[in-house]
Formats: sequence, structure tokens, C-alpha cells
Amino acid sequence: MKIQILPSTLVVSLLLSGCASQTGWTPVVDTYGDPNIARLNQDMAECQQLATQASGGTAKETAIGAGVGGLIGAAGGAALGAALGSPGTGAALGAAAGGIGGATKQGLEAENKYKSAYNSCLRQRGHKVVN
Repeated sequence: MKIQILPSTLVVSLLLSGCASQTGWTPVVDTYGDPNIARLNQDMAECQQLATQASGGTAKETAIGAGVGGLIGAAGGAALGAALGSPGTGAALGAAAGGIGGATKQGLEAENKYKSAYNSCLRQRGHKVVN
């Protein structure tokens, strides 16, 4: 059986497309009785920018996670592969698995930080955020 390893750029691209996009998500704000309704659009734009800065950006964090996970996975895979007689294959498989796992973890954490920061910013500006 032949195992084919995807190039790391393809893996990262697939992961990025699978993550919720920071630019596509916005909080739901209950505008009923909102004394700051006139500022809502401006506040949302400013809070979006602040949330992006606070989270580090999903794409950037996903890439960092992929790199770190790939290095750790390669080392572990090489050690296991050496014990089984094929350190190169073990390193490649370990790098792929570690890269995917690391990228997913970092991307999801960044996305959660983004949403939390966005919601918090709007609440601090007096808006009622539903989600």
C-alpha cells in the first residue's frame, strides 16, 4: 500500500477553508431599547478590528499551529518510524498528523478569542449581544 503525503501548503489551505472565517461571522445584537443604536454600525466595525487584533488572526494562528505541530509530529514520527525500521516515513506521517492537529487547535482557539473579544467589545459599548 502506497501512502501519499499532501504538501503542507495544501493541508494548511484546506484547514483554513474549514475554519469559520473571522470576516464572515458577526454577533447578533438585540437592538430593542438600545440607547446606543445610532452608533451600532460604527461600534461593530471598530469592535471587529479590535477583535482581529486581540485574537492574532485565524490564518496567522493556524499557520503557527501547523508549523509547531508539524515539527513535534515529525520528531515523534521519526522516533516511532526508527523503531519500526522507517524513520523517514514515520517523520513524514508524524509531521502531517501533527501539522493538521496543531493547525486545527490554533485556528479554533483564535476563532474563539475573536468571537469573545468582539462580543465583549460590543457589550462594553452598551449593546445587548445575543450570541
